[in-house]
Amino acid sequence: MLRKSTLEQIISEDLSDLWNILSAEEKRIVTDHFTISHYKKGQIIYAEQEEPENLWCLLKGKVKMYKSGVGDRVQILRLYRPVQYFGYRAYFAKENYVSTCAAFETSILGSIPMRIVDDLIRHNNDLAMFFIHELSRNLGGSDTKIVNLTQKHIRGRLAEALLLLADNYGLEDDESTLKIYMSREDLANLSNMTTSNAIRTLTSFMTEKLILVDGRRIRLLNVPQLRKISKFG
Repeated sequence: MLRKSTLEQIISEDLSDLWNILSAEEKRIVTDHFTISHYKKGQIIYAEQEEPENLWCLLKGKVKMYKSGVGDRVQILRLYRPVQYFGYRAYFAKENYVSTCAAFETSILGSIPMRIVDDLIRHNNDLAMFFIHELSRNLGGSDTKIVNLTQKHIRGRLAEALLLLADNYGLEDDESTLKIYMSREDLANLSNMTTSNAIRTLTSFMTEKLILVDGRRIRLLNVPQLRKISKFG
């Protein structure tokens, strides 16, 4: 069990964007209802059709949001990085979850009951605007992704996925290897293609010396050309 002073320090440091717009009393309420949970790789955080109960915040690790479609084909909708909030849209929409979230690797998450968040929002306009901004930004990103996934060639979609991973999670000390290790299936699910197409396209990128693949480690060798393929693909 974490001491309250330790928990408050974690919240104030990791959730500083939200923490700074709360009053002293609101900070006490958040601290009193904040829970830290540990998730193993692949462990479900919440599942499709479950009732939304918590505002989640990724403190450490990586989380994926995905949905199963026709023939149980999986589409990765979003990848979260520290510190990002998720799980609240369905609550505000008064519906059950329409997607599933799972830990992409060993992760640490914080959560606050949505009933507490709801009450805080009703008394704090700045907090309400914070969530309006988050929802609006996510909606814009979803609109862009829909167009890209439906109109781009598979080369453009895979190049975009690789660049997205670099932007989201950064690079290793060599400044070229992605800091996230993904299976071919996960890359395919992120790029809206079959696993076989993902493998063929990765092989093509390697032949063109755009990337270097070693197991699940991917090194970006020619970022400008990948950006060109992503843009015009």
